[in-house]
Amino acid sequence: MANLVLKTRQDVEDFVRGCAFYATGGGGLPANGIASLMSEIEAGRDLVMTDHEELADDAVTACPFLMGSIAPHTPEVLAEMAGFGFTESVNTEKDRMRKAIEELEDYMEITIDAIVPIELAGANTSAAVAAASEMGKMVLNGDYTGRAIPEIQQTTPYLQGKKITPISSVDEWGNVCFIKDATNYRVAERLGKLISAGAYGLAGQAGFVLSGKEAKDLLVKNTMTECYDLGGLIRTAQEDRADPVARILASLGGWEILRGTLVNIDDEDRIGYYWGTHTIAGSGDDDGREAKVWFKNEHHVCWVDDEPVVTSPDIIVIVERATGEPVPNPLAKVGMEVSILAFPSRPEFKNQRAIDILGPRYFGFDIEYRPVEETMAQS
Repeated sequence: MANLVLKTRQDVEDFVRGCAFYATGGGGLPANGIASLMSEIEAGRDLVMTDHEELADDAVTACPFLMGSIAPHTPEVLAEMAGFGFTESVNTEKDRMRKAIEELEDYMEITIDAIVPIELAGANTSAAVAAASEMGKMVLNGDYTGRAIPEIQQTTPYLQGKKITPISSVDEWGNVCFIKDATNYRVAERLGKLISAGAYGLAGQAGFVLSGKEAKDLLVKNTMTECYDLGGLIRTAQEDRADPVARILASLGGWEILRGTLVNIDDEDRIGYYWGTHTIAGSGDDDGREAKVWFKNEHHVCWVDDEPVVTSPDIIVIVERATGEPVPNPLAKVGMEVSILAFPSRPEFKNQRAIDILGPRYFGFDIEYRPVEETMAQS
């Protein structure tokens, strides 16, 4: 493994495209991620994601993340926000991450040496990388999830029993809060979401203060490079006028579950999460079939003709059929021609503890988790 270095806009766009793919519909807006990273490139700083072997065992690490709903704001919500004076943002996503790290350092009276992104996501990962760059801190080539997730307990630190608190929080309006301690991860998640919901959007938060040795043991390794390579593969497929889905599947493995037209989006913004269901009417070889994809920020259950086919922790991705571009849930539009793709979960999440907090029953569905590779082997 090696360091990943982003030097150009094309590098940034490839990286963010790959992150957005693994975000499975969530993780914020890719355009915001590009803006975060380009602010560093334009300031003359290359973006370096460092191989984990270069991190000292006694280093101090932390994990910043964007917490909250990615749902679009309705006119009614914008009117509510104006009543609180929330009209002019003072903190970009990168600013929120940076200030959350600074607040955590001040509160704990420590210096954080290295940053670990919590997940793979167009905005979330990019803001963490950019904030680390601006602060002159190492950022690791890896993350704690290997995909995007809606709740902070759906991470490797939780799986290994590590402490998340204290958590600092800085929103786009300049409000600063702390969660000094929490009785468990789910409470920390709930408190964090309530803080972000109070600010009507994504708050920058930071926690998971761990030693370098602990971070390396928990890291899903080399995922930044994976995202960069995948983003470049999708771009070159477009340039070659090749079938992007075929190239993605040839590179990653996985399966095309269904291709068709997005015919309905039933969605809502609820307590810091973006919930909903996409309905896709099959076309071509899938004509006459119908798929539904349920999301809570990210995609978690996919049915075809009312039969569950894929669930998290396996990875469900919706892409534009012609381009292979991943479709973030807030940008999904009725009429889009899409493909639903599925991939096995990361090895770190192939255990009962992970399934208990990221499988379909956790989200309230009476569905037994079955690895997608087993389902597809029998289809």
